[in-house]
Amino acid sequence: LVVDASVPAGTYEVTVTATNDDVEAQMGRCVQSVTVQGDLPITFIHDVQGSTDTSPLVGDTVKIEGVVVGDYEGAAPALRGFYVQEEDADADADPNTSEGVFVFNFSNNSVNLGDVVKVQGTVAEFQGQTQLGFPDSVEVISSGNTVTAGTASLPLTSPDELERFEGMLVTFPQTLYVTEHFQLGRFGQVVVSSDDRLPQPTSIAEPGAPAQAVQAANDLNRLIIDDNLQSQNPDPILFGRGGSELTATNTLRGGDTLTGAVGVMTYTWAGNAASGNAYRLRPVGDLSDSGLVPGGVVPAFQPTNPRPSGAPLVGGSGTVASFNVLNYFVSIDDGVDECGPIGFPQDCRGADTTFELDRQRDKLIPALLQIDADVLGLIELENTTGVEPLEDIVSELNARTAPGTYAYIDTGTIGTDVIKVGIIYQPDRAIATGDFAVLDSSVDPRFNDDLNRPALAQSFVSDDETFTVVVNHLKSKGCGGDIGLDMDQGDGAGCFNLARTSAAQAELDWLASDPTNSGDTDFLVQGDLNSYAKEDPIDVFVDAGFVDLGRLYGGEENYSYVFDGQWGYLDYALASPSMAEKVTGTAEYHINSDEPSVLDYNTDFQTPNHVTLLYNDDEFRTSDHDPVVVGYCEAVAPSASATASPSSIWPPTGKLKSVSVTLDVSDANPFNVELVSVTSNEPIVGDVVVIDETHFRLRAERDDEGPGRTYTMTYVATDSCGNSTEFTATVVVPHDQGNKKNQPI
Repeated sequence: LVVDASVPAGTYEVTVTATNDDVEAQMGRCVQSVTVQGDLPITFIHDVQGSTDTSPLVGDTVKIEGVVVGDYEGAAPALRGFYVQEEDADADADPNTSEGVFVFNFSNNSVNLGDVVKVQGTVAEFQGQTQLGFPDSVEVISSGNTVTAGTASLPLTSPDELERFEGMLVTFPQTLYVTEHFQLGRFGQVVVSSDDRLPQPTSIAEPGAPAQAVQAANDLNRLIIDDNLQSQNPDPILFGRGGSELTATNTLRGGDTLTGAVGVMTYTWAGNAASGNAYRLRPVGDLSDSGLVPGGVVPAFQPTNPRPSGAPLVGGSGTVASFNVLNYFVSIDDGVDECGPIGFPQDCRGADTTFELDRQRDKLIPALLQIDADVLGLIELENTTGVEPLEDIVSELNARTAPGTYAYIDTGTIGTDVIKVGIIYQPDRAIATGDFAVLDSSVDPRFNDDLNRPALAQSFVSDDETFTVVVNHLKSKGCGGDIGLDMDQGDGAGCFNLARTSAAQAELDWLASDPTNSGDTDFLVQGDLNSYAKEDPIDVFVDAGFVDLGRLYGGEENYSYVFDGQWGYLDYALASPSMAEKVTGTAEYHINSDEPSVLDYNTDFQTPNHVTLLYNDDEFRTSDHDPVVVGYCEAVAPSASATASPSSIWPPTGKLKSVSVTLDVSDANPFNVELVSVTSNEPIVGDVVVIDETHFRLRAERDDEGPGRTYTMTYVATDSCGNSTEFTATVVVPHDQGNKKNQPI
C-alpha cells in the first residue's frame, strides 16, 4: 500500500476489494491494518547497534543521522549501499557499541562521501551485519563532513572484538604483514597479521595442546583487507605494491607490509561462499578517498620482502635440489584425455590448453636453470604410460643450454597414481651409478602406495663422492577417504598422519638395506613429505639421526608453503649423519609461496587483459611450493694459479719496483685466498714491501756472484669444504741478460 504523506499519524483499517470489471461482481475482500507514523525522532546509531552482534531494534523503523564514511552504492557487484557513522558530538562513551551502520540502498545512488544524511528505514540483520534495509527516505543535510575514525589493532582480544567497529571508519596505526594472498586474484582480498606472517602451528609446536595454542593465537591475529566490490576475478586487481594494481612485475609478496591502514569495517562475504562472512576492512570507497581523513584511495603495500635475484647461495662444490612443480603434465587436461598408468585411468591435471602448457613450461625452465643443481628431484610429474614429462623438460633445458647438459632417470610409470616423482641431473657434474630403486607397497606394506606416491632412490658419483638421493611425495593432509586413526585427530597434523608416519618408518628401514647397492651411507631424503617440522613423520627420521637441514640452516622461520595464511615447510632435505657432515648449507628458493597464485600460467577465470598483464615467462609463481637447494662438499681441492706482472725486473738499479699478481682460482665453490709469504733466495732487509695481497714493491737487485734473485709469493686457496691448494707466483731479477757489454757498471 502507498499511503499519502498528508495522512495524519495513526492506525487505520483499510479494506481492499477485487472485482471483475465485466460482471461488476465483488470477487474478494481483504481487510488490512495499516499504521501511519509521523515524523520519527532521531535514533542514535549506537542504540541501533547495541552492545552485542545483533541489534536490539530488529524490525523497528528508525531514523538515523550521521556522516557517510563508506559509499558502495550502485548495481552489483557493488555492495549496493553506504555506511553512516554517528557524528562525533553524538557518539556515546560505551566501547562495546558501534557508531556505524550499513544502509542497503538497492541499486540507487543517493549520497557522497562526507555527506551528513538522515535515513529512515527498518532495522535488520543480514548475514550477521546490522543494516537499514530499503530506506523509506534518504535526506542529504550537508557535505564535506568528517568524523573521528576508531582505532583498532591486531591481535584481537576476542573473536568478536571488531563488532564494536562494525560499519565505522577504522584505522590500524600499526604495521601489518601480508600473510595470505590466495584469494587476491579471485576476490581482490588480502589477509594481514601483526608482527609477522602467521606460522603453521605444527611447524613450530608439537601437535596437540601446544599447536592448538598457536592456532588460537593465529585466529586472533588476522584481518581481511578487501576491495570495494562483491565480484569474482576483478579487473583491475587493486592491491599490488605501492598503491598500484597487481601485475606480473608489480607483485604483492607474503611478508610485504602496510602501515596505518584505514577503511570501513564491514561484516560481509566476498560474494561467494569460498570467502564467507567475516570482518573486512575496506580501504577503497571510504572517507579517506574524499581527502577528508588521511589514507588514500588504495593502500600502499611496501615491498618488505623483495623477490630473490637468483637461487640461494648454499656453499659447497655441488648442489642437490628438490622442487614440487605442481602437476607438470604433457597431456592436456581438456576433459577428454585420460591419464595414468595402464589399468588406472584418471583425469589429467595441469594445463588445460597447449597455450597454457607453453606458459607453464616457460616459467618452469627459467626456474630450473636458476637453480642449476647437479641433481634435482621433481615432484608432481605426469605418470601416464607412454608419456614422459621429464623428456619434455630435459629437451627444453638442453635447448637453452647445450646438448647433453641435462639427463633424466628413465623410470617409466611408478605406482598407480596419476602423478609421480622423478630425477633430472647434469652428467658432467654427477654421474648416475647403478640402478634406481622404488619403494612401494610391494617392498614394505607399511608404505601404502594407494595413498603415498612411491619413493624413488638413485645413487650418484661426483668427483669420487657417492651419495644417494631419495625423492618423496607422501599423502596430503586432505581428508577424503580417511578412516580410523588416519582421520583428523584434532591435534593440528591433519588427516592421514598415520599413513605418512608408517611410510617414513618403512623408508628408514629400506634405506638401511642399501636399496641402490651403493655401499655408501650418504643419503639425502628430499621432497614433499606433507608434514610440518614437529609432526610424527619428521620425528621418525630425526630420531634415527637424520638431520633436518631446513631447520638447521633456516630455523623456525623456515618456510616453503603457505596454507590458510599460515607459513611452514612441507618440502624437505633430510640428511643421513654421514651426508650431513658434507652439507655446507640449505635454503628455500622463495619464488613461489610468496607470490600470488593469480600470477601463474593459468588463464581460466582471467579477463583477456589479465592473461597478458599477470604473466611473465620468468621463475616467479611457477608452482605453489618453493624449491629446496642443498650445497655439499666434494673432496677436490681448488684449481689455482698466480701470475706476476712483471715477472722479470731489469735493470738491477737497486730501486724498489712495483709488481702486481693476478690470481686465477677456477672453482665454482666459494673459496678464500690467503697470502702466506713473500720470500727471496737472496734476502736483504728492505727488499720487499707488501702493499696488499696482490700488490708489492720489490728491490731490483741481485748478488754479483749468484745466478740472480727470485722472489716467491706463496698463496693458499681454501674452499668452503676445507679443501685447499698452495700455489705461487715468481718474479726474477736475473744476473745478466746474456750480453755482458750491456750490463750496467
